[in-house]
Order: sequence, then C-alpha cells, then structure tokens
Amino acid sequence: MDIISEIKKQKLTGRSGSGFPTALKWEMVKKAKSNKKYIICNGSEGELKNFKDKFILKKYPEIVVEGIKAALKTIDHSSAIIYLRKDYYYLFKGRLKKLIKDFPIEIVKKKGGYLGGEETVICESLEGKRPEPRIKPPFPVQSGLWGHPTLVNNVETFYCVGRIIRKEYKKTKFFAITGKNKGVFELPEEYTIKQILKETKNYPSFKFFIQSGGGAMGEILLSKELNKQVEGIGCLVVFNAEKTKPLALMKEWATFFSKENCDKCTPCREGMYRISEMINEGKIDKKTLKEILIVMEKTSLCPLGKNAYRPFQTLIKKVIL
Repeated sequence: MDIISEIKKQKLTGRSGSGFPTALKWEMVKKAKSNKKYIICNGSEGELKNFKDKFILKKYPEIVVEGIKAALKTIDHSSAIIYLRKDYYYLFKGRLKKLIKDFPIEIVKKKGGYLGGEETVICESLEGKRPEPRIKPPFPVQSGLWGHPTLVNNVETFYCVGRIIRKEYKKTKFFAITGKNKGVFELPEEYTIKQILKETKNYPSFKFFIQSGGGAMGEILLSKELNKQVEGIGCLVVFNAEKTKPLALMKEWATFFSKENCDKCTPCREGMYRISEMINEGKIDKKTLKEILIVMEKTSLCPLGKNAYRPFQTLIKKVIL
C-alpha cells in the first residue's frame, strides 16, 4: 500500500488543531535529503479540558502504533519517538512497549503543558533545551530534531493513519466534551456543534453558551451559533449561562495562560501579566483589554500568544456585553 497516496485520497488533515494536510507533511519529510530523519508522535495534550489523546491511548494504542510503524516504513533513515506527558507515560508505557516490539520507537516522558503541542517546542524539549518555540522557517520538516527533517503528528493523527491502513477510516473525529454527559466521542468530522451535542446527549435544557475548539483557546458561541463545525482540536465545553461567573471564567483562562507562558516574547509575557492584573483586581477596562489582545495576536511568537485573545474577546462581546 502506498500510504501517502491513501492519506491524500482520504484528505486527512492533522488533528492537533492546525489542520495541515497530513500527506503533504509526510511527503516533505520523505523527500528531504538527509541520512537521519525523525518521526514524533505527540501525546503531550496540554490544552485545558482536553483529554482525547488519553482516551485514544487507552482504547486504541495498537492502532496508533500501527500508524507510527507505517511512517517508519515510508520515510527512509527514520526512527520514532512517542512524546508523552508524565502521567500518560506511566499509564501507557507498558502497553506501548509491548506493541512496539523491535521497531525503532522510543517512548519519552516530558512535563507536557500547552506549549508541548507546538512542534518546534517538542524538538527543543527533546534536545534538552528550554521548552520554547523556535522562529520559523525553517520548519521541522526541513530542520527539526537535532537539525534533521522531522515529522510531527499528534496521537489522533497517527490513529487515523492506522485506520486508513486497516481500510477502516470513515472520516471521523474525536470530540472531548465537558457537559452533563462528559466524555470522548468519535463522530463524523462534518457534524455541526449542535449535531454533536444532541448526538452525545450534551445539548442542555437550560440557557447556555459553548466554548468550542479548546478549553482555553476556544471561542465562545451562543446557542444560536451552533450550526458550524468545531474548529481547533475538537474540544467542547458547555456552560450554564445563569450560573457561570464571567470574571471567574476569565481568571481561570488567565491563570492557565500565565502558567503555560514560556516568557520568551514580550507581547505574550507582559500582555498576560496585565490581563491577570486587571482580572485579579476585578476591574476590566474593555478598551485596554482589547488593545492588549490585539498586540498579542499580531506580534506574539507562538500560538499561545496569538490565540489567547479569542476566549476573552468572544466572552466579553457575547456574554458580558
């Protein structure tokens, strides 16, 4: 089987939130000229209220490993690393080692965290350096781990490749839902948010709003805005509009972003500090907050700073008004 052609035929895109065409990434690493290449399966899963990778590694580790082995067979001069946050490492290393057998696949434990989902941060971390993003280009497919061409896909992407190999792929996607029926559900990727909530028995009977795309980075959507697909990593959080305190919710996000901030770039570091300061004082200056978020979005180095504006901006616009 020409797995890259099959991946292209199925139009598989990366499930880390970027939506980059998987076949194109595999092709770029395969065609790169180097006597050493790396394949990284990212299981750091650091987004707030997201737990899809944990579910997949628990239920379908053999399919994930099958996808990694396919990459090893396709990309010459390659070896692989399964990059896991510490708790996942201790939970799944035994089963994964049995499945790996004699393939050149190493299991590595790292702290994880939100920035662990960024491919250049993974490379820095595995090289023993401070986990912070690199300036791109070059991209990891050109110069990644130790300067060699590197393929980075997350757990769910390798799971999808494994299903394609088995001829079982049905264009589904995993959705991690925090609601009255909390869990991870595998559903058609074209489903709208409304369809997902109803299908999983998570559509509320009370007045509510949704955070879609991630438990930290996701945008806020009202009940009338749910006829659209989930963006980002496929994470949905349901909030009771009458019981949720907006300031407390913003404080949760600000605490998360401040903790996960690598402090490398000034806009993100100082911006999150100023936002946290306003929230802790209970005095939100909407004009100042808007200006800070615009600067973070336009000038931050990595996805944390560039996307942190979304939950604050949409909550203020749609819920606080």
